[in-house]
Amino acid sequence: MLYSLTGEVVYTDSEIAVISCSGIGFECHTTLNTLKRIAGSKEKVTLLTYLAVREDAVTLYGFYDKSELDCFKLLIGVSGVGPKAAMSILSELGVDRLVLCIATDDSKSIRRAPNVGAKTAQRVILELKDKIGSLAPADRESMTVDPYEEESVGDEQSQAAEALVSLGYSRGEAAAAIRSAARSGKGSTVEELIREGLKMMAGQV
Repeated sequence: MLYSLTGEVVYTDSEIAVISCSGIGFECHTTLNTLKRIAGSKEKVTLLTYLAVREDAVTLYGFYDKSELDCFKLLIGVSGVGPKAAMSILSELGVDRLVLCIATDDSKSIRRAPNVGAKTAQRVILELKDKIGSLAPADRESMTVDPYEEESVGDEQSQAAEALVSLGYSRGEAAAAIRSAARSGKGSTVEELIREGLKMMAGQV
């Protein structure tokens, strides 16, 4: 089984990257995110790979980072989602935005990916809702005080905070960020609160 490829990028198009390793060119189907990071590179690059073997085809998929590869594996595990649809979803949304769409039940955004219908988008959300935690950052610091205990919050704030928890933040920091976003007046809907909360935790506001 191929784990990764390291070599020079000798060709790219909208879906393909060819990596030359010891004189052999490996054709990798990949995402727009990966292509943006490697296209035109003059130095050697490394792609993590997934080899899909079928009766009529052997296809190699390449990813710039492990989060994309892990997300790809989760997507192809969803009923009715094959490698082509999984790559389409990742190219359209990227890992972070897909995780947010799943956490907030945003099937509409997932449906924007080519070759992905409404039923497929709903299955992605339903089947991955409890699995997206594996894609979240592991270096979030926990807070000793749980702001949920300090004051009550509205339904929108609670839903927004739960979405941030799904992204890997602790309940304490998620609740604090969402409450600050609500107080700022920049967010009222769940999506707006999530967006503003993420900005605050990233130090952008």
